[in-house]
Amino acid sequence: MTTDPDPFEQGQQAARKNIPAEGNPYRDGTEQHALWAAGHEEAAGEAEAEESEGS
Repeated sequence: MTTDPDPFEQGQQAARKNIPAEGNPYRDGTEQHALWAAGHEEAAGEAEAEESEGS
């Protein structure tokens, strides 16, 4: 049994790999696009917080 990839997790992974938000592979206006963007934003925010703490 295969499961569909989770767009939220994909967005988080993309942010961790420094893939810009414009790299969202889902069509704008879809639920998957919104989930991917939310995951990307969350992970990018975590990375920025870690960078500012280390300064």
